[in-house]
This record gives sequence, structure tokens and C-alpha cells, in this order.
Amino acid sequence: IGIAIQNFPEGAIVSLPLRAEGTGSMKAFGMGVFSGAVEPVAAVLTIIFASFVIPVLPYLLSFAAGAMIYVVVEELIPEMSAGQHSNIGTLMFAVGFSVMMILDVALG
Repeated sequence: IGIAIQNFPEGAIVSLPLRAEGTGSMKAFGMGVFSGAVEPVAAVLTIIFASFVIPVLPYLLSFAAGAMIYVVVEELIPEMSAGQHSNIGTLMFAVGFSVMMILDVALG
């Protein structure tokens, strides 16, 4: 359920910039749907191959975390720092990071 809920904003994040750049609404919507359509297929494959995946799961999760951190550092932080309200973005980034670290330690 959590992944399904997460797919809605993910699709919007893919579709809205495409639409803003002039892509047709149906094509932008289709691209957003397609970006999330991979996840159920991967989930089924993961369930099927779970016995093979579990030993390497820490490495796969580390890679995924590293990829997300790279995207944040490379794309989001420079864009967040531009403009007249850059301090709010920086503070909210620090708050979000702190909350995630607290949850990581508390739920360990």
C-alpha cells in the first residue's frame, strides 16, 4: 500500500515537467504511469527470487541509498539554494535529514 501511495507523487513528478515543456497531456500521463509500472513487476520478481536476494539485500539497499543521496546532492540541493528563499530550503533539508536519522536510530 505504501509503494502504491508513493507512486502517485512519483508519476506527478515525471508528468508535470513533461507537460510544462510542451508534451501532450496524454503522453505525459502515460510516461508518468509507465515510470511506476516497473515497480509491481520488480516486486513480483523479488518475491519469486527472495531466497537469492536476501543474502545480497544489504548491498542492494546500500546502492539504492547511495543513488538517492547522489540525486539529492547533485540535483536538488543546488536548485534549492537558488533564489531568495534559499535559507528555508536549506533548513528544511537539515530538519528532514535529522528526522530520518532519529527514526533510523529509534527504530533501528
